Amino acid sequence: MKTFIFNMLTNERRLAILENKKVVEFFIERPEVNKIVGNVYKGKVVNVLPGMQAAFVDIGQEKNGFLYRDELVSFQQLDEEDELKKERSISEFVTVGQEILVQVTKEGFGKKGPRLTEVVSFPGKYMVYMPNGGYVGVSKRMQTEDVREQWRKIGLSLCQDDEGMIIRTATEELTEEKVAQELHFLRKLWEDVWKEGKNLKPPVLIHEDSSIIEKVVRDFNFEDVDEIIIDSMKDYMLLKELFKPYPSLLKKLNFYQQREGVFSHYNIEAELDKALRRQVWLKTGAYLVIDQTEALTVIDVNTGKFTGKQDLHDTIVKTNIEAAKEIAKQLRLRDIGGIIVIDFIDMKQDKDKQTVLASFHKALRNDRTKTNVLGFTGLGLLEMTRKKARQNLQDSVSTTCPTCIGKGKVLSNEAVAHKIERALWEYKGMDSEALLVEVPPSVAPILKGEKDVHINRLQETLHYQIFVKANPWLNQNDFAIRFIGSEEEVKSRI
Repeated sequence: MKTFIFNMLTNERRLAILENKKVVEFFIERPEVNKIVGNVYKGKVVNVLPGMQAAFVDIGQEKNGFLYRDELVSFQQLDEEDELKKERSISEFVTVGQEILVQVTKEGFGKKGPRLTEVVSFPGKYMVYMPNGGYVGVSKRMQTEDVREQWRKIGLSLCQDDEGMIIRTATEELTEEKVAQELHFLRKLWEDVWKEGKNLKPPVLIHEDSSIIEKVVRDFNFEDVDEIIIDSMKDYMLLKELFKPYPSLLKKLNFYQQREGVFSHYNIEAELDKALRRQVWLKTGAYLVIDQTEALTVIDVNTGKFTGKQDLHDTIVKTNIEAAKEIAKQLRLRDIGGIIVIDFIDMKQDKDKQTVLASFHKALRNDRTKTNVLGFTGLGLLEMTRKKARQNLQDSVSTTCPTCIGKGKVLSNEAVAHKIERALWEYKGMDSEALLVEVPPSVAPILKGEKDVHINRLQETLHYQIFVKANPWLNQNDFAIRFIGSEEEVKSRI
């Protein structure tokens, strides 16, 4: 059973996709977050880097966009053999100061600016239209090669000049006329964008991608969806309008009116909280540890409480198979992209690795995002990549911890106490007779020692009075020298 649940009443607009009452995908749209994937800009080239075969383009965002040579229309349309083509420098195709129409294909992350392409595309319900694509692709999910070839020929007959398209699976049961109608609409959209862009001065936004509701209606095939639930009357009416061409979908659409929040009612809030945790427990008692970094994501599989009913070999293989299925779910739910390394429990036999790998491939079939499983390394680690086009769930809803500064760990109470002691030594020989230091409550007793033995020893050595005050507002790793003066002055500030 597949269900789409929209939570649209607040400024943060959310969608959860459930399969058999479990959340498998999650989308979020916030007014304060500027999502720019799919937007078309008229930009200006500000730097060309032949060594990287790339250029930086000012599109009016905080960071300049990054445009590879291979994403240029003029490069893609070169009629040369691959080896000769590869030798061409980007400086032959673009120059500093050149105005260029580009589309964002990937959000900027951290210090990186957004990824750009000059090969603009406009997705529709049945196709992705590329004004300068130059080829016709057909979804591999269509039932047979004959059907795919038939639609490839239809696509070629519909294209004009350098146009291209990717025909989606939803087209399979349609008539050529229906597809031609959508092509006409998308072609008109591109013509309007092109005309507007010619008269504007860069950097400027020319075309903005759709809202979360319009994207979902456009990008998803709702034929296998059992129910669509939405809690906003305004957006319920919008969906009714968008579903008019699809009468079967109108029957699946329901307006949620209960007092309890729709995500709470369907236990989605709890599921999302779990998706932000580092540790994921499996039904057998084993667990995953998921660590996301800027460079890659590492997933570790541990047997935990699972000891198996037979031998160790049986336990390891069963645990790894269950872990493979759960990892596929977590990648999709958390929308983890980029390089992913999985450390399964060590398997000695190649046939066991292939069994686990087959289970993993099967579990990944439900993922709409492109994945590439590279296989096991010599150290037994499974390497893979997953396309990253937007922020993952963790980055969307969390920020760097102010205490640990993103490390995930803080100093122990003992380490902080030693750190304070070293700081106090810096004041040896000062003219004042007393000092007030504020420390976290958990550190104060360690710094003082049992019956104040540590602090008394320090006072005798450093030749000044040390007053320790516990401050519950301090972070775990912090402390502060608040005042230095006479003993009476310090006491008055405690």
